Amino acid sequence: MTRIVLHSPSEECTCAIGRGIAELLEPGDVLALWGELGAGKTFLAGAIAHGLGVPVSVPITSPTFTFINEYEGRLPLAHIDLYRLSGPDDLDTLPWQDAVYGAAAAVIEWPERMGALLPEERWDLGIEIAGDESRTFILTPSGAGNDARSPKWFAKLLEIVQSGACR
Repeated sequence: MTRIVLHSPSEECTCAIGRGIAELLEPGDVLALWGELGAGKTFLAGAIAHGLGVPVSVPITSPTFTFINEYEGRLPLAHIDLYRLSGPDDLDTLPWQDAVYGAAAAVIEWPERMGALLPEERWDLGIEIAGDESRTFILTPSGAGNDARSPKWFAKLLEIVQSGACR
């Protein structure tokens, strides 16, 4: 399995990475955001939403209490936050299948709470705090379809971190 490690020295660069991911997302894509509390998962989800064309006047907030926030852009985006769940059994009463397996792109915070219900075909993006604003991103494709698409994703994201926004 291949992966790419990206370093973002600033919020500007993280926004650029999020917008780049938005350009690459296709209907049905699942992006699982892994990282500790405060790593910037919701911040990145906001950059992705705005990159999909959600107006910047629309605040992108964590759906910790609503579970799912949906946004309309170039393609629909389902922003899912599983922080308050203790495990996969808690999903039984929540309407998550359409958001994860539908035509929207899905961004999932705290995906480990899904256990074996997490789709095999997904993008795993680990976020590590490297400083006040700096972050390290580790992107790993999962599933044959994403393995085949990974060269395009890797090239686009490398181009972004080597550009002016990330220097």
